[in-house]
Amino acid sequence: MKKLAELLVCFLHPVAVVLVWLNLVVRPELSGTAKIVWAVLALVPIVPFVYVLTGGELWESSKKSAIR
Repeated sequence: MKKLAELLVCFLHPVAVVLVWLNLVVRPELSGTAKIVWAVLALVPIVPFVYVLTGGELWESSKKSAIR
């Protein structure tokens, strides 16, 4: 199950980035600079980084502490 979640994250992040970029194209209230900043920041996969840095136990440890 853990490997399935990791694979899902690997495939969903590029899809999310493309969706962010498409959304930025149609946002008239954002300046060009703001759009560029958001486009670059969308490339950074924050959730996968947090998942890897916590060893994949970010949510599992909270379940164990709730049971005790």
